[in-house]
Amino acid sequence: MAIFARPWGNRGALIADATTDRPERLAQLGTAFVLGPDPEAQPQRVEIESVQFHKQRVIVKLRGVDSISQAEALRGAELCVPIAERPKAPEGEYYIADLFGCEVIERITGRRLGIVSGWLETGGAPLLEVSVPQGGEPLLVPFARSICVEIAPEQRRIVVELPEGLEELNQP
Repeated sequence: MAIFARPWGNRGALIADATTDRPERLAQLGTAFVLGPDPEAQPQRVEIESVQFHKQRVIVKLRGVDSISQAEALRGAELCVPIAERPKAPEGEYYIADLFGCEVIERITGRRLGIVSGWLETGGAPLLEVSVPQGGEPLLVPFARSICVEIAPEQRRIVVELPEGLEELNQP
């Protein structure tokens, strides 16, 4: 939902960049998880004391983080909502996390292309990074309605109609 950028003030608040298109939801959360900044660390459950919005960013105060040095230790960490507490995605929209691990299948041939292993924002349509079964470079598939014609995260499946030449573009 947000990535902590730096401390804000001297009482442990953090300024963060929202990673959701609904940052107002942060103000409704009572608890969340902090991931990182150390990638080896286990997620920590935290209580959110307050949330304010300031110049396209979010200022978050966590219970127990009461100093600049405590807040500094969270620089780069990610604030995440527990899956059980997130709202259902609106019709035709998907949580990126739910796409990871989905099998990607070509509609016409039924060929299994691989498994979604990443998501890339490009400025245009985002790209699904698909790990191919034979290894090597992942296949990059635009996440567009005209290409991803059936998206069923609950069934762990995405059916695609690849434009001619797309697979060749992905070859090194």
